[in-house]
Amino acid sequence: MKRVQTGFTLIELMIVVAIIGILAAIAYPSYDEYVKRGNRTEGQALLSDASARQERYFAQNNTYITSDADIAKLGLKSGNVSETGKYELTVSEENGDGGYTLTAEQKFGDTKCGNLTLNALGAKGRSGSGKSVEECWR
Repeated sequence: MKRVQTGFTLIELMIVVAIIGILAAIAYPSYDEYVKRGNRTEGQALLSDASARQERYFAQNNTYITSDADIAKLGLKSGNVSETGKYELTVSEENGDGGYTLTAEQKFGDTKCGNLTLNALGAKGRSGSGKSVEECWR
């Protein structure tokens, strides 16, 4: 009588584990970047909304909000925090910014783009150094 082999050998199992490890090493960084890019759109939306409200406030009062203490006057839905809390809005005034500079401070560990900025002239920026402004704002 001849025995029929059933199951897998240790070598076959190790090959499968190695393949899964390689795929995970490639997929996880891509997934992580995809999630961070999705989170950045929340910061961009917060800045765009605050900028539109700044212009509306300026049309009615002939001045911009330039102090964090006055952000509530803009009437943002969730105060100075984005919908899911991934960004916090601050406002300041700098030379040559056209009247105000809005900053969305990230709270989820995005070191490549860092905090996103938008000023009254429409100039977009970021505080990180791993990516260009265009990559952070797409």
